[in-house]
Amino acid sequence: MDTRTLLARNKTVLITGSTQGLGRHVALDLAGKGATLLLHGRDRGRLDEIAAEVRATAPDVPVRTYLADLADLDQVLAMAARILDAESRLDVLVNNVAIGFGTDHARREVSHQGHELRFAVNYLAPYLLTRELLPLLTASAPARVVNVASVGQAPIDFDDVMLERGYGGVDAYCRSKLAMIMSTFDLAAELVDSRVTVNALHPAHLMDTRGVRESGLTPAVSIDEGVRPTVRLITDPALESVTGKYFDQFTDSPAHEQAYDTTARTRLAALTRNLLS
Repeated sequence: MDTRTLLARNKTVLITGSTQGLGRHVALDLAGKGATLLLHGRDRGRLDEIAAEVRATAPDVPVRTYLADLADLDQVLAMAARILDAESRLDVLVNNVAIGFGTDHARREVSHQGHELRFAVNYLAPYLLTRELLPLLTASAPARVVNVASVGQAPIDFDDVMLERGYGGVDAYCRSKLAMIMSTFDLAAELVDSRVTVNALHPAHLMDTRGVRESGLTPAVSIDEGVRPTVRLITDPALESVTGKYFDQFTDSPAHEQAYDTTARTRLAALTRNLLS
């Protein structure tokens, strides 16, 4: 048994967006390594399907499901409360859920709270979920937060954060992923003495997922190409103390320059607190 399998065994891992694409494949990989899985989805039927698939793949692996639509921040809070009530530990949180460019790149959508949809689901929801689950992560330390970001990153325009002027789905997605990376760096610094690490990664370019195909793009690689670097951040013992990094697959890489702009990060943090208050 290799060291990554040993590290995963008996660890409790929450994966958001686990019913399809990268999340589903990561769940099945971790099931084979013996991890206890907490699987999130927004569709009860698909959530039950992935849970059954995990149980068929690894009958001895505990698997529990959590239903919530992360486009509604009230549901994020309710799910976090259920997890805190039901789970005795959380070793890894994988913030994987995301909305891509959309079938119509020019159509602006909003969340339940009225925020631009990609900013809400790809950034605000994982930010809020992580904050709510920090007490459990800290109590379970050493623990990890893995944020599934993207090489597609665009600077946030603080005069039009919600893209109310000249909307484009690609730009909205790229801004939301940069916001996730910026908050990754901030939270890692905040938790530096807690034994909870926080890292972000671009798993692979144009994986063969429904989101990529629905966006009108041609998949370039299989989903397995993204599973391996994601599972590495979850299980590799060599990364136990590595925090505050952005990885392009396996490589510690620079993110967009705005991610290192402390003024921009301070503005994003203040904006986020205001939106979530």
